[in-house]
Amino acid sequence: MRREPLAGVRWDADGLVPVVIADADTGAVLTLAYANHTALERTLETRSTWLWSRSRGRLWNKGEESGNTQQVVSVALDCDGDALLYRVVPSGPACHTGAMSCFATPLLAALTEEQTGGAEFSRALTALARTIAARRRAAGPGSYTAELFAGGVDRIGKKIGEEATEVVIAAKNDDPAQLVWESADLLYHLLVLLRERGIELDAVGAELSRRAAPAS
Repeated sequence: MRREPLAGVRWDADGLVPVVIADADTGAVLTLAYANHTALERTLETRSTWLWSRSRGRLWNKGEESGNTQQVVSVALDCDGDALLYRVVPSGPACHTGAMSCFATPLLAALTEEQTGGAEFSRALTALARTIAARRRAAGPGSYTAELFAGGVDRIGKKIGEEATEVVIAAKNDDPAQLVWESADLLYHLLVLLRERGIELDAVGAELSRRAAPAS
């Protein structure tokens, strides 16, 4: 006898199951939502995030209004059968506020970079690179990133030169907040240039790892 693929899911009294949605690349938790039987079936069929909106009382496809869709890489059921994990590749912010994650309100101070080994920087860089790639594929009117790509290497390179100068000025002015801001601008434009030339972050990471390795 063929086993119903969703037979192991333990639906609650309302026919729903909680869904933890996480970034497939970084592991960051993006949101917590709910799915009913139909939403889960559609997710499995389309590899796009379908959920049940308790506030609106209807099915909804993530990104149907905002355009911030999610490609579902995998779906897993927890050991008790009463929760699901969607690993996704997001095309933009997961939260309606514009934040990448709905869990953006800290209740406990984050560990320092020394304690985490720069994990926050790595996650943010990966997420930004993905957003830039999505903007190149399909950017709406007025997109600054799309304008940079339209200008090619010359325009992007000019901006990198300008931002590098701003970084140096902020450092010389001993302005930590401005230095952080300008450094973020510089990294953003550098990521745009790498995408323009088809160079993945992992290639740069591999070179940095090579330089960090102890000399033989």
